[in-house]
Amino acid sequence: LQTLVMAGINSVTVAQLESGDLDENTAALKIAEALYAADMPASGGRTGRANLRSSTGGIVLIDEEIIHRINAVDEAITLSTLPPYAPIKKGEVAATVKIITFGVADTTVDQCVSIIRAGLPPVRIAPFRPAKVGFIQTLLPGLKDSLLVKATRSMSARLANMGLDISIETHCDHSELEISKSLNVLTTEGCNIALVLGASAIVDRRDVVPSAVVHAGGAIEHLGLPVDPGNLMLYAKLGTMRILGLPGSARSIRPHGFDWVLQRLVAGLDVTENDLTRMGVGGLLKEMP
Repeated sequence: LQTLVMAGINSVTVAQLESGDLDENTAALKIAEALYAADMPASGGRTGRANLRSSTGGIVLIDEEIIHRINAVDEAITLSTLPPYAPIKKGEVAATVKIITFGVADTTVDQCVSIIRAGLPPVRIAPFRPAKVGFIQTLLPGLKDSLLVKATRSMSARLANMGLDISIETHCDHSELEISKSLNVLTTEGCNIALVLGASAIVDRRDVVPSAVVHAGGAIEHLGLPVDPGNLMLYAKLGTMRILGLPGSARSIRPHGFDWVLQRLVAGLDVTENDLTRMGVGGLLKEMP
C-alpha cells in the first residue's frame, strides 16, 4: 500500500474471485490442456489466453459441432480455431482459448472439459507425410518454354510447403497415348500422386487427359471443382496413384482449388467425390471481374 501511495496512485480497481471461481489464466489453460492432442501441445495461461500450437506441418481437422457446444456453455469462455482443413506449419496456432472475464466458475470450466473429453479431440492435426510426387507437363506447338519453367517453380514451391519436392518431372506431347505412357512411368517409379498440367484445358471426360487416364488403365472419379481458380480440375486414380489433372491457372503460385485436394492427399486423408463437391462454400478464392 505504501508503495502505491509513494507512486502517487490514490485508488486501484480489483476483481475479487468468489469461492469456486478459477482465475482467467488457470481456466484458459485447463480447457486448452483438455484439448491437447498429439502434435498439438497447450501453452500460455496469460492474459486469460492459452494456445494450441502445432508441432508439425499438416492439415487442421475440426469437429465443428463440439466447438459450437463449448462456445455455447458460457459467454465468458471462447474457443477459436483455424478453418477446417486449413494447412498449418510447425509452431503455428491451431486454436486459442480466451476467457473474457477475470474469473469463471470451476463448474463451468469442468462442463467444457467434459464436452471435450466425451469423444475424439475436436481439434487435431493430420501431419503431412512423405510422398513421391510426379509432375507431367504436356506440349503443344506454340507453348512457350517460359510457361513450363513457371509451372515447375510453382509446383516446387507448393510441395516445399509440405516438406516435399517433385520426384519425377516429364514433358510429353499433348496426346492420349503419350500422356498414358508418362502415367505408367510414374506408377512404375512408385509415385503416390501424379500432377498433370495440360497444354490445353480439360473440357469434358472425353478430352485428352481423362482419355489418357482410362487408356493407362485408370479411372476418373470426378471432373470439376466448385473452387475458383480450380474449376477445371480432374480427380482420378491409376492403381494406388492419385491423379490430379490441372488447369492452366495452376501455373500461378496464388491459392488454387487443387491446393486443397493436394494438401489432404499428402496428409494421408481420403478424398472422395463428396468431399470435392462440398468445397464450394469458401471456394471463391479470386476477385470476380
